[in-house]
Amino acid sequence: MKETPVKSNSRKAMQYRGVECLNCGHPLDLSDRFCAYCGQLNTTKRLTLVDFFNEFMLSVFTYDSRFRHTLKDLLFKPGTITRYYVDGKRFHYANPFRFFLSASIFYFIIIGIVSFFEQDGAEFSTSTNKPMIQIKTTDSLPKPDRVELPSIVGQEAEDRLNADIQKAVEERNQNTSAARNKDDSTQVNDPYDYIAEKDIDTLSNINAIVRKIELFRDFYKETEIENPVEALDSLKYEHTRMNTWMYEKNDTIERIQKNPVRFAQYMLSKTPFFIFFFAPFFALIFWIIYSKKKFNYMEHLVFIFHIFSWVFLILLLCLPIDSFLPGGGMLAAILLTLVGPFYFYKALRNFYKQNRFITIIKFVFLNVVFFISTSIFAVIFFALTAAFY
Repeated sequence: MKETPVKSNSRKAMQYRGVECLNCGHPLDLSDRFCAYCGQLNTTKRLTLVDFFNEFMLSVFTYDSRFRHTLKDLLFKPGTITRYYVDGKRFHYANPFRFFLSASIFYFIIIGIVSFFEQDGAEFSTSTNKPMIQIKTTDSLPKPDRVELPSIVGQEAEDRLNADIQKAVEERNQNTSAARNKDDSTQVNDPYDYIAEKDIDTLSNINAIVRKIELFRDFYKETEIENPVEALDSLKYEHTRMNTWMYEKNDTIERIQKNPVRFAQYMLSKTPFFIFFFAPFFALIFWIIYSKKKFNYMEHLVFIFHIFSWVFLILLLCLPIDSFLPGGGMLAAILLTLVGPFYFYKALRNFYKQNRFITIIKFVFLNVVFFISTSIFAVIFFALTAAFY
């Protein structure tokens, strides 16, 4: 095979080639441009600024040929790329699992940056120049930094406001003290349905957990006690790890209720891991449905990851436009709703090579299974995300 001509000052030029790889020491011929063992360029030329810049620009604009081939075939050849990869034609394609993780993580990095600037701009646009009045509070209540009042407010209004707050503080302290001073645990049942720990232990595991969560939540809302040690003492409950953790989750619920958008963004950032652990289960369904086909479990899993990678590619391609449209995500939602089913059907046809009628039946069945299983996994995913939020 005839070599492509190179410039005399290029690092690939014949005059700079050696007889031994500088990376691994493998013996080379002067006709070898690259080491046959490790793939490094066969050159003895010292690296210059021009060489470094040229290699950088080359890597940016040509990138990895595997990435380009994977991107092109994944977008425009549904199922075919999986067929090629399973048949052993893998040199031109990126690893399906690595490509999926790269695409999903890159998407959430970009959407995180976009969300950051959108929130920053929203905070700047809603800022005002109204005078602020400092509020005098005690340690018993949360301390607001400032309250916005009209500029005509004078000292008399400020004193009245502070007096109202002080009155609320005293009432709250009286209620809390009354709850703490009750000696008999069965008497702590006025504002909520109290149940002693010894009685909860007689219930089944699920009922006991649900009942305890309800009690802790009601007590938290009634007394506003955030410290789990103080709360468990008031409720006459043991300071076990489970009790402490369950009571601390009240603070998590409060944070979610106050800022659900932030929690949604947090949960969204964990989606790639949710899909990564959900995919093996879905691949098992494919393995059962297509048991007559000579595909093993891992080959079905490759197909699943190619489908999910296509979803993230669509989200990435739509992100620049969606970021400027009201109700962000509309374009991606429309494309996934309209094009997604057709893409999935074509992928089934091209990969499994069955006739249209059988493919349509399995397509409908798989969508139903996907919807049910995704709903179940989504509930579990939501619960786990909230538990560690």
